[in-house]
Parts: sequence; structure tokens; C-alpha cells
Amino acid sequence: MSSSSSTSRGSDAASSLPIKLDGTNYPHWLAQIVPILQSRNLMGYVDGTKPCPDYYVTDHQGKITFTVDPAYDRWIREDRMVQSWINASLAPSVLSVVAIATSSRTAWLSLEERYASQSRNLDSGTTSPPPPPGSGGSSPNDNDKGIGNLYGGNNGATSPSGPSHPSSYDVFLSFRGEDTRRTFTDHLYTAFVRAGLRTFRDDDELRRGENIKPELLRAIKESKCSVIVFSREYASSLWCLDELVMILDRKRTPDSNHVVLPVFYDVLPSQVRKQKGSFATAFARHEHETHESMDDIKRWRAALTEVADLAGMVLQNEADGHEAKFIQKIVKVIEDKLSRRPLNVAQHLIGMDYLVEEINSNLWLQDESNDVGIHAIYGMRGTGKTTVAKSVYNSNFRRFEASSFLENIKGSSEQSNGLVQVQKQLLSDILDGREVKISGVSEGITKVEDAISSKRILLVLDDVDHMDQLLDVVLGMKDRCYPGSRIIITTSNVGLLRADRYRVIKVHGIRTFTDGESLELFSWHAFGKDRPTESFMEISKKFVDHCGGLPLALKTLGSSLSGQSMDLWKSQLQKLEAFPNDEIMNKLRISYDSLQDDHDRNLFLHVACFFVGMDNDVIVKILDGCGFQTIIAIQNLLDRCLIRIDRCNKLQMNHMIRDMGRGIVRLESRQPGQRSRLWNPKDSYEVLTEQSGTKNVEGLILDMRMHPGYSVLLRSDYKPPLETNAFARMKRLMLLQLSHVQLQGNYQEFPKGLRWLSWHQSQLEFLPNDFPLKSLIVLEMCYSSLRRVWNQRTEYLPTMKIINLSHSHDLTETPDFSFVPNLEVLIMKDCLSLVDVHESIGNLEKLSEVNMEDCKNVRKLPDISGLELLEKLIISGCSNLNDFPVDMRNMKSLKVFRADGVPFHQLIPLGQQSIPELFWTSYLPSNLVDLSLGHCNLSDDDFPGAFKNLSSLRNLDLSGNLLQSLPNCIRGLTKLYTLSFSQCTRLRYLVRLPKVGERIVISGCSSLEKISYQSISYRPTRFVIGSNWKLALLQGCFKFETIDAFDDAEMIKLLCLTNWASMRIIMDTTHDALVNAAETEKTKQPIKALYENGIFSTFLPGDQVPREFIHYIDGVSISYTVPLLPNLKIRGLNVFAVYTKSDTPRYSYSARDSSLRPIMGQVDNKTSGVAWTYGPLYYGVPSDGEDVTWLSHWRFGDQLRGGDEVDFLVLPKPEILVKKCGIQVVYEQGERSWRSYTEDPFYPNVIAGEESVYGFKWDRRGTYFITHSTPGPTADYITNHFASDFNYLRRIT
Repeated sequence: MSSSSSTSRGSDAASSLPIKLDGTNYPHWLAQIVPILQSRNLMGYVDGTKPCPDYYVTDHQGKITFTVDPAYDRWIREDRMVQSWINASLAPSVLSVVAIATSSRTAWLSLEERYASQSRNLDSGTTSPPPPPGSGGSSPNDNDKGIGNLYGGNNGATSPSGPSHPSSYDVFLSFRGEDTRRTFTDHLYTAFVRAGLRTFRDDDELRRGENIKPELLRAIKESKCSVIVFSREYASSLWCLDELVMILDRKRTPDSNHVVLPVFYDVLPSQVRKQKGSFATAFARHEHETHESMDDIKRWRAALTEVADLAGMVLQNEADGHEAKFIQKIVKVIEDKLSRRPLNVAQHLIGMDYLVEEINSNLWLQDESNDVGIHAIYGMRGTGKTTVAKSVYNSNFRRFEASSFLENIKGSSEQSNGLVQVQKQLLSDILDGREVKISGVSEGITKVEDAISSKRILLVLDDVDHMDQLLDVVLGMKDRCYPGSRIIITTSNVGLLRADRYRVIKVHGIRTFTDGESLELFSWHAFGKDRPTESFMEISKKFVDHCGGLPLALKTLGSSLSGQSMDLWKSQLQKLEAFPNDEIMNKLRISYDSLQDDHDRNLFLHVACFFVGMDNDVIVKILDGCGFQTIIAIQNLLDRCLIRIDRCNKLQMNHMIRDMGRGIVRLESRQPGQRSRLWNPKDSYEVLTEQSGTKNVEGLILDMRMHPGYSVLLRSDYKPPLETNAFARMKRLMLLQLSHVQLQGNYQEFPKGLRWLSWHQSQLEFLPNDFPLKSLIVLEMCYSSLRRVWNQRTEYLPTMKIINLSHSHDLTETPDFSFVPNLEVLIMKDCLSLVDVHESIGNLEKLSEVNMEDCKNVRKLPDISGLELLEKLIISGCSNLNDFPVDMRNMKSLKVFRADGVPFHQLIPLGQQSIPELFWTSYLPSNLVDLSLGHCNLSDDDFPGAFKNLSSLRNLDLSGNLLQSLPNCIRGLTKLYTLSFSQCTRLRYLVRLPKVGERIVISGCSSLEKISYQSISYRPTRFVIGSNWKLALLQGCFKFETIDAFDDAEMIKLLCLTNWASMRIIMDTTHDALVNAAETEKTKQPIKALYENGIFSTFLPGDQVPREFIHYIDGVSISYTVPLLPNLKIRGLNVFAVYTKSDTPRYSYSARDSSLRPIMGQVDNKTSGVAWTYGPLYYGVPSDGEDVTWLSHWRFGDQLRGGDEVDFLVLPKPEILVKKCGIQVVYEQGERSWRSYTEDPFYPNVIAGEESVYGFKWDRRGTYFITHSTPGPTADYITNHFASDFNYLRRIT
């Protein structure tokens, strides 16, 4: 029986099958289809026992003859007919499962993977699936092969792990390796990969041990296009010529849309077409030396002629011969030729590139794992989440078989039949534009599940807002998605991601913009460039400040002001202060409207009007007293990204979000007195002076300093007070904040329901007896004229929890605390006249915080040892305290104790000093977490071994003490997070430091010479340094010592410094010592060597160029191409610069730019797009009329390769004039690796990429600022204060 007739009858039979596979009847469908396939000898196509023959015929030696095998064409025809027959046996609802199948085998495996569980479920029971009607009761043996595959059995055939795909690669890259592998082709390959194009090149993709010809042919067949790089010696490679023939055969295949792009690198198309020049030489060698067959010669010549006639790209004719630009054009041509196009994204991805790079670089999208990953980007509205998602999508969508970006799901789902439309769009994207009919959401879910289970997809769900959207759509998809698929979510509701079941989702928050980023984005939209026009600079900064770092506001306002006059700019700014932009507010209000009830919305309005910047714990106490369930409501606001809680526990809100909330309140009435909340000083003053307040008013703020007429009142001799009866009609007033306001009258009609009274600069000497305090929770009378809090008051105030009387300089006594039995917080900072504290404080059982900082005249504290809930005790600055009868040993709740400036160690109980075990440290509770004893005159001998018993200590501040070295007992503290020795001017050594998790402060330690750790892994995240004139060793960062004491002989030899070890002296200093020249005497020192962050530097007197440098130039920059020497391993670069004092400095040093080094260098690898900027901590100071040579070695490891184009640029401050500079590549010597001082594991020895570079990456394309100083100069700082002098900061746009 012929195959064609067999298949024909099979097709007829398929159309009349009694059972169509509909997704629920797979075992029955299988039972009828397998016997039919077997009877027609077609089963081998689907079970893999009849694989596809090779495309070309091979001879008896196994060599490809380039003659198409007839068996290949026959197999393709028959397999397509079998695949059509299988499709005809499927119900319409199942067709999507095999939509991308390229053969009957892949269709079969797709169905198996999707529905085989039904067969396994039946197989685990006691019965077999019944035979289909009309099958004649076929026995199980008849179905052996098919059922074996689907039921988990083994029929002897090898089954791949998953279905193969029609296009495994976007680009097949053909080139002659010896010519361009490490140069042009490598850069082209990198550009393709960065563009998201999956690219094949033989050294990356072919696995060892496989027959390379069939693998190569497979790669060509499975690529969408081929890019052929023609170089001079291309025709010398028989491999390349065979490859070219295969590519053109692939292009000529029927129904092929394979794209071929010839790239003529260093040859012309005419040389390829006519085989002239080097091509002629190559063919002569093939014909006369290697004696290749004439058939092969003819085939190769014909292929070269054919490909040269195709539309190609010639380096000499494109981009003026610049390779980088040429490569960009090639990538764009390929992208245009491929059908899938990227989304439209903002041209200037400012302030968001860090997140795009993080998502792209962490291999989450680009790895080849079979896990279905979900990534969520969350943040407040208007911060650019959608822009980030689009950018990530554009970088990666070509790596997947299908992709879909579903924008604004929240808005779409709220429309009529909205979710159905979303599902239709998703199906259309995945199924290559095919329209699918859906009658309802449930049906849509089923069809979406079928579609996503058959392809590896990239799916972006933008603006997911509700729990049901996430539960039903995302997590359901995860379980159904084809292995290796990826899902990205953007949301303004981070609460969706908190549940335990969402731990599988990788989350990342998006931040608002920094000042520098904000100004740049605003400028692009307002001026079409990265900085404002000079005359508009100051007013631009005011608009930027108003926007609060919100990209939405920056774009909207910038665009609206573009091309407008200065008068209009000023008018718009004044308008914004009173009336926020409606377009921005309407978009931001979506999050407010999405809050689940009026309870949360009302609390949000309270926060927006009154509480931004306040301590969150205080806010909770106040609003709880106002009837709110504050903790859950604040969590809901956090989830909606409407607020945030900073590291100091302050509640913060973006300016634009705050203005949106206040705008909602403003809409309540055109009359301020009719509104629920008053915060504008002009409105509040008007309501109080006109006494127009009503019962609607729940809160009021009036700070007279913010009133437009305050300056006039200050100059006036008469300042009329406001009347207390102005508050009489505000019966529901609960929140009152006054500053520089004087009230006149009695308080009998004052609102009785006040929960929060904050009255700064009150002139009252005490609160009157008729002042309503009964409901008060928080009383704040800071900077007041109070002498005492109240006068002979006898009523209990059970609701009062917080009293803050700070900076009340006339306060002489505290109140009797027995009238406030539930007090939790007492703050009396800087109460200079306070002498005694009422002893009743010791009876406040709920008191958790006492802060008496800078109460300088307090001489004695009552005994508060019995306060079991006290967590924080601050007595810093109580310098006259001479009696401390507090035994803190049993205060188990105490976590924070600060006694700076108090000789606490001398205040132990009288008569106990002579007992060793009662040394002062024994009075500290072991549960302390935060201890500050700065400026307490503590010396080395004042620290007993028992100090290490403070095992819970995380923050220790010993600033300003008399220490000379690190007390040994501190080395035993294992949980330290911060450690401060600031202003310890006698401190010389910090040796064997314990592990400190975050920060060590050594600023002002002018005698400090050496810092080391018990282990290099104990290095803190940050060092705060400054005025450390003598510091010569900071382990893991730098070492600074004289050359004659230097122990790296190879480095001395490498830089030819042997003769300098005993040479004349040179003046050197740190950059900050030069800034503060009055504070330190600059002295001449022997020539020294500096190791810092993988870079060696020394400064030599004079201007002699080292003889090893043959590449140098007069000026501040030099370009250099690294030689191609394949047998030598690159070690790094030597660079030098000769400089002197500038005769015409543009400005002198100031505190503004003191953190920038006086001289810096930048090595810029133009080829890789990565640059490193570094300034040495110490540098040579030229004397008048003399020169200094900076000689430096930068070790780069694998960051430099032969052929790289490298620039070296010297970046001096205005006081320095650079005369010349040079560069030299250095290679490893012989077989052994370079051994240097920096190979000590305590020191970095290689400048590398983002993973190991010290300092920070400050621009969005790969420029690193190398520094050990933290926090050091930030990217914004450098851009704002340095870019005007050096254009290098804007080299990458």
C-alpha cells in the first residue's frame, strides 16, 4: 500500500471519526486513533520511530554532498498529511493546543502533555477505557504503542523532553572565526543578544561529541534569518563555504520566509560576487593545493555570486566606517525584517533604567529553566511601572514563542464585558492574531488555559488591582502555562502580594525620582534637552520640587510649559500652589477611589491634611482616639502605595498624593468653614477671624508663619490675638495644631472633644483650669512660655498618653503625674530651667519612653527602676546630673539608653565603687539594644570585660571619648549594626574589629592610623570617614606607605620604580586635607605607594615620562586600541598624567565639592560600553612652578580584550593643570599568574563589572565611580556639581 493512498484513506477516516477530541475524552479518542495509525503504517511519525531523514545525501565517507535527499521531501509531505489528519480529529476547542505544532510528532506530544493525566487516572483504576463505538472492540494490544506513550509506558522509542519549535533562533550568525570571532562578530553577537534576539553561533550552541554538520544544518533550519559576515579570508574556510550553501538552500526551501543579510566587513560586494582579491587567492588554493572537487568549487562560486547580489550592508558605506554605529544599523535591519515589533516606550528612560537592568540582568527572564516565573512591579500611580514593564518586554519578547502585553487591566475590567475583552486580546496575541469568540469569562478562562499551555510565552498584566484578578488570572495561569513561560505584573496594590500563596512571585518596588533625575526628565519635556535653559533653571527647579519626584507630574507639567513665556511659567507656578493640575490629580485619584470603604478614605484625608511627616506610633494613638481602626487602615494605605513609613518610623506621603487628598477636601465646599478639614493658613485664619467655622470642621492647622501677611504683622506694633470663641461652633473639632498663634478669652465654649492639641510658641504660663483636656490623647506644647503645665488641677485625665513639652525654656517643674495614670510617653527635651522631676513619675506603670535630653539643670532623677514597660531612657546632655538612683539591672524592657555628656560611669550608688563586680557596666541591663555614651570621658581602662555581656547590643556610640585603641571587650559583641568613634581624636588603632552589619563612623579621628577586622567578611556596608589625616591602612580598601617599605617587588618593577625608593621627598595629602588646609599642615613626605580598590598609584616629582610609555599625548585624554596578541594574557593598564598648579583656577575649594578628588582618571572601554572613574584618596601636591607625575596601574582581569578601543581621560579640579597623559597595556609574564600585594584576600585586586566594582554605578549605561568612601559622592552630586566642568559625564545619552 502506498503511503499516499494510506494517508488519503486516513484523512477520509478522520473526518468521519465518531469521537472528536474535545479535552474531556482523551482515552476514548486515543483508543480509536491508535489502531487506525498502526493499520496504515503511520504510527512511526507520531511516536518518533520514523524520524525525519537528513536534508542532504551523504556519501560513503559520511560527507555531505549537498544533494537534497528525496526521502526528506517524501517524509515532509507524508508528515504534513498525518498532521492534517490529526487536526481533523480534534474538536475546535482543542485546536489551540496544536496551533504551533510543526510536525505530527510535536502535535502528538502537545496533546499528550495536555491530556495524558486523564489516561493515567483511568489506568490507576480497575477498568480500561471502553472501546469507542464502531471500533469493533479493538484489543489493548492493538493500541500498544500509542497507549504506552500516553499511559506512561515505554514502547522502545526515545522521546524528547518536550516538543521542538519551528524557530529556535532568531538569527544564525555565519562568520570566519579566525578573522572576526573576538572583534566585530563578538560585538555584533552581543548587540543581537542585548536586543533580545536569540542568536546562534557555533562556539556557543554546539555541544561536544555531536556530529557538527547535522547540528549546524538544524540550527540553520530553525533560525528565522541568517547574517553572514564576509571578511577577507572568508573564502579560505571550506566550513564557511559549506555553511553558505546550506543557508541559501534554506532560503530556497518552498514556503520559506528565511531572511538572509550579507554583511561586508572588510571586503566589497564586487570582490565576493566575482571572487576577486583574497577570494581569488583562496579559490586558487582550493583548486591547486587542497584539490577540492570541481562540483564543490562550482557550488561555492555560485553561492558567493548569489549572496553578493542580495541587498546587504557594507561597512565602508555605512556610518562612516564606525563599527559601533554599523552594528546598531544591522540590529535595526534585522528587527525590522522580523515580524514582531517592540512596544512604544518613552525615548528617555530616565530614573527607571536601574529597575529594567535589574530585571533583565538577574537572568529571571533570560534563563532557560522550565519554571514558570512571575515578577511583580509595584509602586504608587504615576511612577512609571508601565514604562518599566514595556521596556523589559521589549528587551525579551523575542526570546519567547508568543507574547502579550495587556495594558490597563483595571480600567478595561471595569468596562462592560471588560474581562472578556481582555481575554480576547490575550488569545489574539498568543494565537498570532487569530480572533477567538468568547461568550463569557468562564469560557475565556478555559480557552486561555489551552492557549498558554502550548507555547512558551511572555505575558505582561499591567495594572492588576483586585484580588480576583490576581487569583483567577495569574496564579491559575502559572499552573497552566507552558514550561519556561514568564509573567510580569504591575500593580499599585502591593497588598495583593502579601499573602503566603504569593511567595512564588518575585517583587520589586519602584521609587520616585531623585532631584537630578526629576530635573532631567522635566527638561526633556519642557526644553527638548537634558538641562533647562539657563534663564529657566531656577523656576524649573521649583516645578521639579512641586512634582515630588513623580514622573507623571514631571512629564505632564513639562509638556504643558514647553515653548511658553517666563510670565506664563510664573503664573502657572502660583496657580499650582492653590489648584493642583486636574490631569495629574484625576489619574492619582484612582488609588483613593479604590480604597475599600469610607473608613479608609476618611483616614487617608486626615493623613493628607495633618499628619505627613509625623511619627507613625503617635498617629495611631491619635486616630484610634478619633474612632478609627488605624493600624489596619494604615496598612491598606501602604498596600495602595499612598503612603510609606520611613526608617525613622515617620509616615511620609508624596507631595502630589497629598495635594490630591487635599483637593478632594477642597471640593466639599467653596466656603472654607463648611469643609471638614482646614490646613491652608489663609483659609484657617479667615475662618477664625470671621468666626465662620461650623460643626463640619474636624481638624484645623494654623501656622501664622506660613500666612502671606505674617511679615506685615511682624513689623506691626499691634498683633491682634484671635478670640477663643471662634472655635465655639466647631463642636466636632478633634485635631488642632497651632503655631505662633495667641488666643484671647476663656475656654468654656472651646470644643470638648479635642484628641490632639499641638500648640507651639504658646504664650500661656500654664493651661487654664477651664481648658478642656478631658478627651485629650496627645498634648504638645513645644517652645512654649509654660512655667508649669497646669495650676492646681485636680481632675483625672485618663485618656492622655503623650506629653511633649520640649524647648519650653521657662518650665521649672513637671506636673503631678498621678493625674495622668495612663501616660505612655514623656518628652521634655531642652527644658533649661527644669530642676526637679516629680517623684510620681515612678508610678506610671504604662510609661514606655522618657526623653530629657539637654535638660542641663536637672540634678536628680526619681527612682524609676520599677517601670517595667520602660523601653527608652534618654538623659544625654543632663550635664549637672549628680544623682542617679536608678538600678537598671532589672529593667527588662529597656532597649535604648543614651547618656551622652553624662559621666554615667561615675554615678554608681555611693559606697559601691570599690566592689569590682559592681563596676558601672554591671548596672546596664543585658537586654540593651541601643547604647550611646558619647563624650563621657571614657578611657581604655574604663571598659571592663563584663561589657561584652551586653550580648543584644546593636548600636554603640562612643564618640568623643578618650580611647586610644579598640577596647578588647567590644570585640566580643557579635550583633553590632552600627559602631561610632566619631571625634575620638586620641584614637590610633582599630584592630580586629568585630562584625558590624551596617556602619562604622570614624569621622574626626585625626590620629587614627590603622583599621582591620577579625575577618575580612566583617567589613561593614558603610564607612563614614573625614579628617582622618593619618589613616594609612583600611583593610580591604586601601594601604598607603612609603615605596621603600612596600612589599610588592613585582609592582615596583612593573612601573620601573626601583630608582625612586630613596629619591627626594614630595608633598602629599588627602583631598579633604587640602580642602581644610587651615586644619592641617601639609608636609613633605617620602614617596609613597597607594593601593586602593584594585588600583595602584604613586606620585613622583617632575615630568619625566616613563620610558615604557610609547603612547602618550599632550593634553588630558588619549585614545588607544588594545593590540591583538592572542598568546598573551592581559593583566591591566598602566596610565600616567603630568600636572602642575593652574595659574587661572575658576573657583576655589568649598564645602560644596569637598568630597570630589582633586585629580581623577577615567578608563573608558568604548567597545564594551563600560567605563571606570577613580580618584586616589591621597595625591601629590605640586609646589609652585613644579610638576608632579601620577603613575598608576589598573588591573582589569577579563574586562579588556585585544581589539578593544579604550580612552583614558584625566579629570582635574580647577586648581590643577594637566600637561600630558599616557597609557600602556600590561601582560602577564610567562605561564605564572601575577602575584601582587592585592592578592591578599583582604584586598580587592581586579576591577570588574557590576558584581565586584567598589563604589557605585552612576549612569544608566555602564559607568562606575570607584570609591571606598561611603556614602561618598552620589551620581546626582557628581552630575550637579561636576558636569559643568567635564563633558565626560554626558558622553552617554
